[in-house]
Amino acid sequence: MRNFLPADVPGEKEGEFQRNFDKATGRSGRLMLFAGDQKVEHLNNDFYGAGIPAEDNDPEHLFKIASAANIGVFAAQFGLISRYARQYPGIPYLVKLNAKTNLIPYSEKDPRSQQWLDVDDVVRFKQSSGLAILGVGYTLYLGSEHEHAMLQEAAKMVHKAHQNGMIAVLWIYPKGKYIKDEHDGHLIAGAAGVGACIGADFIKLKVPHRNGKFDPELLAEATQAAGNTGVLCEGGDKTSEEAFLTELYSQIHIGKSRGNGTGRNIHQRPLEEAVKMADAIYAVTVKNASVADAMEILKKGK
Repeated sequence: MRNFLPADVPGEKEGEFQRNFDKATGRSGRLMLFAGDQKVEHLNNDFYGAGIPAEDNDPEHLFKIASAANIGVFAAQFGLISRYARQYPGIPYLVKLNAKTNLIPYSEKDPRSQQWLDVDDVVRFKQSSGLAILGVGYTLYLGSEHEHAMLQEAAKMVHKAHQNGMIAVLWIYPKGKYIKDEHDGHLIAGAAGVGACIGADFIKLKVPHRNGKFDPELLAEATQAAGNTGVLCEGGDKTSEEAFLTELYSQIHIGKSRGNGTGRNIHQRPLEEAVKMADAIYAVTVKNASVADAMEILKKGK
């Protein structure tokens, strides 16, 4: 996997970076990211309400899933990880360094998601806790009037992560009053290129739409524009297991993505079902399983 080793990883940290990358991707080069950062991003809308199991309202539900399922990394904010990590030390973590709520509409004010903590804080936390913190993440809103500040923070985060042997994941979403269609394939490909220029190992993107539906052919423009930076597709709203897995398979095998960042389609289920769904997603993403094979995991479990 040395094709994915960034040149800004110092020689003495190359082994650590490679171990983190291999653990996160199962040596496949593909990343199954279990997203647990929506407690801030979407407040309680994703965790409580019609069709959502009562247990999802408790943050520990996320950790129970992440500890029992096959995942690449569990992404969440520093503070949330610190609250539960002593009970769940075996989870492979990715620390999200910034976040904002969705209370202010993008039509009213262009978004800015400022960094809460620094990579150095994560490194000290990793050393003192002994946790398997494999990397860090950051959300960047292209097209916002504040993009210059977020670009700078993201670039510094990626470089500092590499200097410390950790992988760096960017969430890159075009947002703001100047963005007319955030699912425009050409725009998403532009975001992919920005992620490569910043030096990210993986970038989580919106999926491109044609006539209101996901189009894997359009995704191919973005994955090519990203070069050897891996494209992760967002999981989106909860849908049926087969529909989700079928789209995921086409993202990887037609659109040439290298993974996914999935939250609601996993955690908005009772624990046993959530673990099976995560295992099925991991199988398609990392183990190259077919949709039929993944559906068998849902029926039988591990």
